[in-house]
Amino acid sequence: MLADWPFWIAAFAVALGVAAWVLGPLMRGAARPERRASYDMQVYRDQLREIDADVARGVLTEGEAAGVRVEISRRLLGAADAETAEAAAGTAPRALSRAAAIGLAMALAAGAAGLYSTLGAPGRSDQPLASRLEAIAAQRANRPSQAEVEAVAAAGAEGVAPETPERAEEAALIERLRAVLESRPDDVEGHRLLARSEASIGNWPAARTAQEKLLALLGPAAAPQDRVDLAEYMIIAANGYVSPEAEAALSRALEAAPENPVARYYSGLALVQNGRPDLAYQLWTRLLAEGPADAPWVAMIAAQIDELAMLAGQAAPVAPSRSDVAAAAAMTEADRAAMISGMVAQLSDRLAAEGGPPEDWAQLIRSLGVLGRTEEAEAIFREARDTFAADPAALALLREAADAAGVKE
Repeated sequence: MLADWPFWIAAFAVALGVAAWVLGPLMRGAARPERRASYDMQVYRDQLREIDADVARGVLTEGEAAGVRVEISRRLLGAADAETAEAAAGTAPRALSRAAAIGLAMALAAGAAGLYSTLGAPGRSDQPLASRLEAIAAQRANRPSQAEVEAVAAAGAEGVAPETPERAEEAALIERLRAVLESRPDDVEGHRLLARSEASIGNWPAARTAQEKLLALLGPAAAPQDRVDLAEYMIIAANGYVSPEAEAALSRALEAAPENPVARYYSGLALVQNGRPDLAYQLWTRLLAEGPADAPWVAMIAAQIDELAMLAGQAAPVAPSRSDVAAAAAMTEADRAAMISGMVAQLSDRLAAEGGPPEDWAQLIRSLGVLGRTEEAEAIFREARDTFAADPAALALLREAADAAGVKE
């Protein structure tokens, strides 16, 4: 607790300074202001004295001067009445002003303390990055397995899915396929069909089991998509949880197909679940930049990217909204390209006007590369390289984006 004293002293000093600045005028009390009516009366008196000089110069006749005197005298009497009213109103008592200042200070202090006790973390010690990373690694090492999560998911799903005639017929066909495969355990295409059939009726644990058998039969000859499908079946079977086994399956899928967008999306999801929103943000913003806008993973990222940007301490990129994604599905290729170009233009304008983190610059470079605008991507890369010249990590990210966009240094 003693280690927290510097923080509390600094916080108290700042709060005291702000309170003194805001509430100081109330504590001092208001000085007696110059009354407007008194000023007006002096002006009218001066005007009355000037009338005789105007008559002597021939500016006014005696008749005109008499009329002007009557009008100015009327206004002088009105100003005198106004001065009497202002004097009666007076100013707020100094004691009342000080009492109001003290009351406001106490209310502000109580409100700040209440907010901090609710939203803050009083008593929590410093959390250095190294210790946080150690805690994340420990949590990641001790997370539940695929079998444990599937068992919980199965228990929670009992009796939920309604049995329809169509579903019953499809289930009967799948049961016959299972029986056939018992006598033909080496039938590759049969296991592939079984995995897809189980997935089609939402029997994800069975789909995962069939896909594992398929990969065991194929061995090194398994296609990258087969590996991606296994990881996806595992994650959906666990209700979106990326288990250690699913993460290992994703790693094998990415080794076979490093650019597969589905595997990269789920890798980002694993990073989010394992306490690394900063890395997930970098991965998902690249997927957003690459598109296409109607891709299912783009819709899922767009629904989460604002919250992820907040967790990662980044400005959210220009992402398509749900309505954008829905509209993109019905667009022609030309219209879809125009929409993507508009999103890229928004990001470019924002970076030009406000700047942004290196991730956003890298996203813009990749997006321009996808659109075939290599020269623009090259110009943006040069500008970003100069901006982040003192940041090796940012430069590495920018060079990676430039390589993906076909930009040569």
